[in-house]
Amino acid sequence: MALTFLRGIQLNPSMLYPSSYFARKHGVLYCCMRSAQTQTATQEKEQTKLKVSTQSQPKAVDKFLKDFEAVIGIETHVQLSTLTKAFCSCPYNYGSPPNTSVCPVCMGLPGALPVLNSKVIESAVRVGLALNCKLSLNSKFDRKQYFYPDLPKGYQISQFDIPIASGGYLDVDLPLEYGGGHRKFGITRVHMEEDAGKLLHTDGGSYSQVDLNRAGVPLLEIVSEPDMTTGIEAAEYAAELQRLVRYLGVGNGNMQEGSLRCDVNISVRPIGQLEFGTKVEIKNLNSFSSMSRAIDYEISRQVELHNQGQIDQIVQETRLWEEGAQKTVTMRKKEGLADYRYFPEPDLPGVSLTEEYVNSIRESLPELPEDKRRRYEKMGLSMQDVLFLANDINIADFFDTTTAGGADIKLAANWIMGDIAAYMKNEKVNINEIKLTPQELGELIASIKDETISGKIGKEILFELIAKGGTVKGLIKEKDLVQIVDTVEIEKMVDKVIADSPKQLEQYRGGKTKLQGYFAGQVMKESKGKANPKLLNKILLEKLNAKS
Repeated sequence: MALTFLRGIQLNPSMLYPSSYFARKHGVLYCCMRSAQTQTATQEKEQTKLKVSTQSQPKAVDKFLKDFEAVIGIETHVQLSTLTKAFCSCPYNYGSPPNTSVCPVCMGLPGALPVLNSKVIESAVRVGLALNCKLSLNSKFDRKQYFYPDLPKGYQISQFDIPIASGGYLDVDLPLEYGGGHRKFGITRVHMEEDAGKLLHTDGGSYSQVDLNRAGVPLLEIVSEPDMTTGIEAAEYAAELQRLVRYLGVGNGNMQEGSLRCDVNISVRPIGQLEFGTKVEIKNLNSFSSMSRAIDYEISRQVELHNQGQIDQIVQETRLWEEGAQKTVTMRKKEGLADYRYFPEPDLPGVSLTEEYVNSIRESLPELPEDKRRRYEKMGLSMQDVLFLANDINIADFFDTTTAGGADIKLAANWIMGDIAAYMKNEKVNINEIKLTPQELGELIASIKDETISGKIGKEILFELIAKGGTVKGLIKEKDLVQIVDTVEIEKMVDKVIADSPKQLEQYRGGKTKLQGYFAGQVMKESKGKANPKLLNKILLEKLNAKS
């Protein structure tokens, strides 16, 4: 089974296990129901037609928010990268054929009992500690009751009144293009739960297909405090959470796969009012940019309803973001807490953590994004450098390994953010897929600094190392790229170029001094790029400015 016992986790009562599994029939389950698109269209027609602007939202928000303020909180679901599901031994692989990773437990068949995968607890503790939360040494699972076609049991195993972690915060550095600055957003709670399946809606059909592969996949739900006020802040908070789970190694955080999903809760209120406005939830946000735009649209929509005296039209509901139309539309009216009828999960024991277990996880935590950014700042890097390098853990590791070998910090950052990043973007590869190693980047930087090779030759070597691999010293020797620093040899090349360019020499001495670049280029061509640039320019200027 999926249960792996870890020292320090105590599972309380003994449990019964199913003695055998039912035979599986792999295929697609069908559910007779109107598709989500049909429901949305019908609900939109039934709504009162309102004059809601769809103009460029950031400008509209700036205009509207002179009298109002937005209050934003986010519920983020992080899919955990465990080998098996939360309560059974089924694996989960994104993109697998529908209903091929299912068993009686995750299908909710009678008599099938869940068994906790303790890797879920370890991941939850890691995230809780990283978010500066207080951990509950004794927690439990609860049943959250609601019906949906892709929820086969008719309830979701989750945590209600005793989440595994609560009362934390997340530090975020805003990008410079949005004004920069540091923000601290509160974390209300982190709790463990299982995922539902997935509905595949047919175009114009009267049914939807149900894929239960995802049913039972372990999730962490991270609930923020309502501390955000703009779409940009919300998007950067979500991006920082994505960085965090990737740094911790608990999930891949890929939004396009549904591995990280954000539901945004938004309300607006007149400035000075203490009471929150009516909360609206937005789903179907599959990128950080769409999150920012959806929030800005929803803020504008709610403010316009306030201004039109139609506050009663702002109701507690769930809305979808339509990317094509760039607007939110009603999905369903939001359930209240009482609708879920929470009660303790009778088939799962409570979970007790020991201090030793928590401390062992705390000691194993890697350097987190916030700590890395502050360290990079102390190294003398600009905030632009810091945000770029710390954004991706693989790039950060590459940079750290390069500088650990003694490479110049600023030059290492420049090479990674410049030519290496450009290559990765053009070739659509990540830094782990290129042939260049951090050690060879350090060797390349050292070879340029000690003038063994020029910067121009360094670029040529770099692209060969990225594409084909090899060593800096090997390529320098193989291609005879050692920089020419012999004064007499460079003087001969300069004299030859000047003698071959009488017209340009006359123009230069007549006042067109920009032609110095032409002469330098010709000398470089003559030396096959190997002439020392500083020495070349010194000799060239002396020769060009010499009295004839």
